[in-house]
Amino acid sequence: MLSLRRGTVTAVTERLEGLVRLEVDGRPCVAYPRLTGPVALGDDVVVNVQAVELGLGSGGFDILHTNLTRGLDLPSEPSAHVMKLPYTPLQHAVRHAEEEGAHGERIDGLPVLFCLLHSQVAPACAGLGDGLRVAYVQIPGGALPVSLSDAVRALRERGLLEVSVAVGACVEGDVACVSSASAFVWASEGDFDAVVCSIGPGIVGTASPWGHGGVAVAESVSTARLLGGGPVLAVRYSGADERERHRGLSHHTRAAIALAGEVKIGWPLGLEPPEGLDGLSLVDVTGWEEACAGLPLSHMGRGPGEDPWFFAAAFAAGRLARGLVS
Repeated sequence: MLSLRRGTVTAVTERLEGLVRLEVDGRPCVAYPRLTGPVALGDDVVVNVQAVELGLGSGGFDILHTNLTRGLDLPSEPSAHVMKLPYTPLQHAVRHAEEEGAHGERIDGLPVLFCLLHSQVAPACAGLGDGLRVAYVQIPGGALPVSLSDAVRALRERGLLEVSVAVGACVEGDVACVSSASAFVWASEGDFDAVVCSIGPGIVGTASPWGHGGVAVAESVSTARLLGGGPVLAVRYSGADERERHRGLSHHTRAAIALAGEVKIGWPLGLEPPEGLDGLSLVDVTGWEEACAGLPLSHMGRGPGEDPWFFAAAFAAGRLARGLVS
């Protein structure tokens, strides 16, 4: 059941593209104005408080559900009829790329760089580097709104990403696609040089091998390979995680690789590779800190100073993917 609470907007702290950070009755909250309409100080609103009430690590804020002051009777997107979040109280029509193009069946040679965690996206894109047209494709497995990502905003400002694509239940992209296959085809038909595919912030995770958001990435790896693309996987490696299952090469990474099948893996030169990891290429990551300077680098509260190999491994995947660009 939804945990909803009525309140008043007591502060508006930051307005970003597609995202507003605010306070409702003094509690932190986020709003997506393209979904729920504009928001202003003093508005009468309903917020979803469940994540905060449950104490979820990645849910430390409420989410605006309805703006009773200025969010009622909003119009639908013109000519849209394919629903996002269909048959839920949040269903809304969005124009999808499949309605206008993305009708091909192959992406021959297109490099597709996959991140199992959203915190890998920034260093992976830094590894891809400047001078490329890169599309970001977000698939379900973490947060659904693309506009929640500070990393995507920062990468676009740096010119390391050009456009965002929201797949399936994901929302708030520049482009919407029904499936990752269509998203990859759309990028190929649009003459993009590479695709970066990831789940959103706040991965769904359990201690089980298959019960985590990264499984969605594994499924999309297989899709890219079968469509003729060049999939590259950024592995999740940590030298600082307190949980044994995530120290070294994460058990979630091994599970995703088992499902994904054949995929290229960039491994940073200077870090001892684990046994039994197929498709591994050693990559010189010299200068990765400088290349990532100014980008939001944080994983589980740790930055590059606390867990450097986590970020270096994602950077290595980006470097490997750049070498596949034709």
